[in-house]
Amino acid sequence: MRRLTVVQLLPALESGGVERSTLEIADALVRAGHRAIVVSAGGRLVPTLLASGAEHITLDIGRKSLLTLRHAGALRRLFAEVNADIVHARSRLPAWVGRWALRGMPAGSRPRFVTTMHGLNSPGRYSAVMTHGERVICVSDTVRRYLLQHYPRTDPAKLVVIPRGIDPAQFPRAASPDPAARAWAAAQHPALAGDGPLLLLPGRGTRLKGHADALRLLCRLREAGVDARLWMPGTREPGRESYVAELEAAAQRDGIADAWAITAPTAEIARAYAASDLVLQLSRKPEAFGRTVIESLSVGRPVVGWAHGGVGELLAGLQPQGAVPAFDEDRLFEATRSMLAHPPPPLATMEAYSLRAMQEATLALYHDLADDRRPALDS
Repeated sequence: MRRLTVVQLLPALESGGVERSTLEIADALVRAGHRAIVVSAGGRLVPTLLASGAEHITLDIGRKSLLTLRHAGALRRLFAEVNADIVHARSRLPAWVGRWALRGMPAGSRPRFVTTMHGLNSPGRYSAVMTHGERVICVSDTVRRYLLQHYPRTDPAKLVVIPRGIDPAQFPRAASPDPAARAWAAAQHPALAGDGPLLLLPGRGTRLKGHADALRLLCRLREAGVDARLWMPGTREPGRESYVAELEAAAQRDGIADAWAITAPTAEIARAYAASDLVLQLSRKPEAFGRTVIESLSVGRPVVGWAHGGVGELLAGLQPQGAVPAFDEDRLFEATRSMLAHPPPPLATMEAYSLRAMQEATLALYHDLADDRRPALDS
């Protein structure tokens, strides 16, 4: 396979799933002997990108302003100077700028254009640019169906489902129960001490993550005689103080404040999974993928979640007994109590959702498109 030059476009390199995927593909490209270039406004992840051997070009192509289109000329010159084979846009405004840059290049020397639908963006002309790639990567079947529903004129043949993946080494299988991990959690958060089951709901401090649903579930379990505890890592964040206070008041009112911990994000989330007996995924808004599902299952912890979006898709394929009709609190209670009493056996393999599988599929797509000698499609 010939050496490729791939340019990825995104707003910034601060944090998040899009940024993580960008770094993971850049790393795979470099290790395979290709040239990886990322264009963004920069951010705290730039040193990590550079350490992998990839390159970074600072250009603010994610600022929501018509003036951002002025960067199309700089991108066009960059594509020509580096003789780019692939331009891969991972966000809407960078995709618009990249598309505009490509339109100004001769068809014979124009790089091939790839987009990734990382989320269930609000449908409309602005978001439609993500359907204009010659190949459109969908991070789940949920995203593919959403795209075809809202953009029915899109050619289904150019849509490629490549699920996001995790590195199993970062989420190793843990014994169940894992007394050492539970003791670690209890040492930090005394409310988590005890012999009863520990539920984990990781997620940011927004009501879309279903924290109130989890608190009501904890209350019902304890009323039913189950000495359960609940940990919400990641919820206590700057700017979320009023929301956290609202949750604390609800826990106090329901008499479960001594069986619950709401904490800042932890860098040891795999250890938190290992400390738990069951993981909850209760996002009120359908998600494009549902990374916490595969992280939890990789560690060997069962998951109960609302059966919609990418979470429902993953549970249906990997652990159907954990899929609960969205917002049915009675079924949520029943499924949780049943799974705590009879945990399903850990999955034998998570290879389909591994980082390696995601990287290999993406690089294969790049090669297939770059080796196609037909002129690049009109962008």
